[in-house]
Amino acid sequence: MKSQVFFIPAAREDGNEVLAEKAEKIFLKIGLRSQIEKKSFVAMKIHFGEKGNTGFIKPQWIVKIISQIKGITSRVFLTDSNTLYVSKRSNSLEHLSLAREHGFTQETLGVPIIIADGLIGRDDDEIQVNLSRIKSAKIASAILDSDILVCLTHFTGHILTGFGSAIKNLGMGCASRAGKLEQHSDVHPWVNPKLCDNCGVCFNYCPSQAIVEKGDSAFIVEEKCIGCGECLVVCNSGAVKFNWDSDSVRVQEKMSEYAFSVLKHLKGKISFINFLIKVTKDCDCMSNGQQDIVEDIGILGSHDPVAVDQASVDLVNKRSGKDILRAGYDLDWSVQLS
Repeated sequence: MKSQVFFIPAAREDGNEVLAEKAEKIFLKIGLRSQIEKKSFVAMKIHFGEKGNTGFIKPQWIVKIISQIKGITSRVFLTDSNTLYVSKRSNSLEHLSLAREHGFTQETLGVPIIIADGLIGRDDDEIQVNLSRIKSAKIASAILDSDILVCLTHFTGHILTGFGSAIKNLGMGCASRAGKLEQHSDVHPWVNPKLCDNCGVCFNYCPSQAIVEKGDSAFIVEEKCIGCGECLVVCNSGAVKFNWDSDSVRVQEKMSEYAFSVLKHLKGKISFINFLIKVTKDCDCMSNGQQDIVEDIGILGSHDPVAVDQASVDLVNKRSGKDILRAGYDLDWSVQLS
């Protein structure tokens, strides 16, 4: 039987109050509320946005969903996990501080905000799955200890996976730093010395100090590289290269298997709400404002991450009149949906 996906048109011009009401309607349509009990721990997984980013889901848009959950249980919290790469979100102290800067506070939302994998991303546990690429998934403990999970996702393009949405929020976003490392471990960037201007920016951003100077160019030491892709993001000269097709396929396959592991652990007590509002070429990990690649479309919801992501992709590409995701990054984004 095909999974149901619910949709409501929505745009920033609706205003925060109307967007909150529309998000609430989608949440109620999904039907997860009936599975929440008085003593349930409910994790609301969201991306708080990198410093300087403006595309993330705004806290005002989710207040009515929070109220619906708080009407049943007080054990609800907003959460995200720490990043693999060096940023304001790679440890809990700075991560929480940044979340506050972006308006995610207990005072404004009425629920605690915690980082799911602890102070430096080591608070996790493993789920045995024995899949083709992943034998056990390293998932943030606050996700595993919850009874219910609500995935709130801003749909965007993505430099490694073509697009980032519910599957990525579940598989990559719920993984600890060790889990993220495992998913990126097959990514092997390299530097084209003819394009490198040896500016040194990538040296400062590499979390594993894998980039050194070699002659008049940066050079990536493969044995030390963790495959996070930070060097590709910060390189302004286009010198950092990937084997896009093979590297992306493996990342997507691992990410999907990680997503499956969380679904298996929570026995389907998960809802997925995708915001197709300010859809951008890159994800909210980018520390800058980005241009929209399509007009605002709406909010989607489902119990099925594959169904809601497929519907989201279809709507985005239909609105643009072409495969706008592949136009952004020429790789096969459909792997994560298969």
